[in-house]
Amino acid sequence: MTVHADTAPAGAARSRPADPGVRSLVRARRTTSWTGLWFVLPFTILFAVFLAWPLLAGLWTSFTDRSLAREDASFVGLANWQEMLTDSAVWQSLWVTLLFTAISTPLLVVIALAMALLTNRVTRLGWFLRFSFFAPFLLPVAVVTLIWVWLYQPGFGLVNAMLTTVGLPEVGWLTNENTVLLAVAITTVWWTVGFNFLLYLAALQGIPGYVHEAAALDGASPWQRLTRITLPLLRRTTALIVMLQMVASLKLFDQAYLMTNGSGGPDYAARPIIGYIFDSGFTGLRIGYASAISYLFFAIIIIASVIQFRLFARKGDAA
Repeated sequence: MTVHADTAPAGAARSRPADPGVRSLVRARRTTSWTGLWFVLPFTILFAVFLAWPLLAGLWTSFTDRSLAREDASFVGLANWQEMLTDSAVWQSLWVTLLFTAISTPLLVVIALAMALLTNRVTRLGWFLRFSFFAPFLLPVAVVTLIWVWLYQPGFGLVNAMLTTVGLPEVGWLTNENTVLLAVAITTVWWTVGFNFLLYLAALQGIPGYVHEAAALDGASPWQRLTRITLPLLRRTTALIVMLQMVASLKLFDQAYLMTNGSGGPDYAARPIIGYIFDSGFTGLRIGYASAISYLFFAIIIIASVIQFRLFARKGDAA
């Protein structure tokens, strides 16, 4: 009896037509879902046209002998990739890029943190320090390189004048293969450190003041409050800055190209990998070969970003 009593209403429910209210609710949900699709459709089209399609087209070009000197192109398979692996200029320019990243990234993190700590501590001149530290970041690269090329000039440049004042000899900053990359790194630090400074300053102002007050009441010295409270609370900001800065440094091109007049410096000591890609594609007219080098560099950036992200994520979990 119980079985019949339970199954009869269920069968009746299956055979009974859906409630008009339920059908209108389902129809409204379908309409809402399609409305969301229309909202994302413009971005999807832009993403496909300006990112996905160029990526695929560039990958296909790397397997061809496309040149700016002629219209037709032939499929050459892995010839460009094989030539790239045996091209010493590729590895030399890649080494220059990695060396520049190793020089500039620590300086941009440490100096930005020091400037943010100073600005966060000063009260009366805080607005002046914020303006002074961030203003160079607003300058275009052409102005920045023009300023620093004059500063590095032997004879009348400010940098060499300071060296001679303290009894040191002048240095050909942009004409010596041992100093040209360092000169580009110093220029880059002066130009871009303001962005990292703002990120650190925002993070510092988000730390509640009572944390430091409680530590001071417990007898912690200023150095202990910095190393055991401030820096651990800035760990996520530091991870973000290091990741952004590494990717930005790996994309070195503008300032190095302008400060060396497009020559890459003596013995190509300041020609980054993007500079060699530019030379191969637009000076050597070999677009297919330049595309192959671009994808090698793209893979290196992806691998470096993933490794760095996993390292910082692991440290965050451990903390």
